[in-house]
Amino acid sequence: MTAYTLAIIGGSGLYDMPGLSRVEEKVVETPFGHPSDKLVRGVLETPAGLVTLLFLPRHGVGHRFLPSDINYRANIYALKSLGATHLVGATAVGSMREDIVPGDFVIADQFVDLTKSRQSSFFSGSGIVGHVPFADPVCSDLSAALASSAERVAQSFDHRGGRTPHVHRGGTYVCIEGPQFSTRAESHIYRSWGVSVIGMTAVQEAKLSREAELPYATLALATDYDCWHTAEGDVSADAVVAIVKKNAALAKSILINLAAFLPDPKTSCATGALSTAIMTSADAIPANHRLDWLIKNSRHTATQ
Repeated sequence: MTAYTLAIIGGSGLYDMPGLSRVEEKVVETPFGHPSDKLVRGVLETPAGLVTLLFLPRHGVGHRFLPSDINYRANIYALKSLGATHLVGATAVGSMREDIVPGDFVIADQFVDLTKSRQSSFFSGSGIVGHVPFADPVCSDLSAALASSAERVAQSFDHRGGRTPHVHRGGTYVCIEGPQFSTRAESHIYRSWGVSVIGMTAVQEAKLSREAELPYATLALATDYDCWHTAEGDVSADAVVAIVKKNAALAKSILINLAAFLPDPKTSCATGALSTAIMTSADAIPANHRLDWLIKNSRHTATQ
């Protein structure tokens, strides 16, 4: 197996992976400021060979950053600079469908971006205009491998007599600004759009991963029914944390399983995403644009 590096953005509880060796913390300086926290790097022995794992707590250790305050650009840059070949965003979400029960996993494959005040592009402020394709915002190969791993693990995991979580392949993730949960009126509007889950973080990670030509997939854990389901209690932070803690071991097992089945990143839709993205004329690109790391090896075509 080619040496791959699986990057994971999620909660700090994912650090404690069974079988992870050579664990070290890495402090990464970026052109975009500080990442959410130190990164943790380790090596996992899988049936397919050794795989490097990178972990970054999205909100910082201790959950210090609001969704709008996360430095998404620094996070993706840091992971890319440490050699990430694949990225999975593990995230808690609200369910917008009756059949997505709290405790289920959703491998989202589409997004609706309702955020308002975030940096979603490395090109912002650089003096370079780039438009990457984003019709299919996740890597289909990585998402399929993640879904298969989730199904294998969910069926074999000891649920102590409880319900076996269902794995939903595909679904639309509506990303709101937060940090407040939705109003009931908003929740019903989102439901009318046919979305599957609601969250506050994944879309920036998906957009920046595409610009970085990094295959990306989302492992979304449903923790509640938002507030549309009047037969259930309204969503609360306590309820979200309780479901996340209950399913942490399962999520870790899914990611460990995935490490042995990582697809070839060369076939990903993320590869070559910059090939026709750059619209700025070559002679108009500023010398101090900070994006050499992003575009120097890309097959970009500047208009003259």
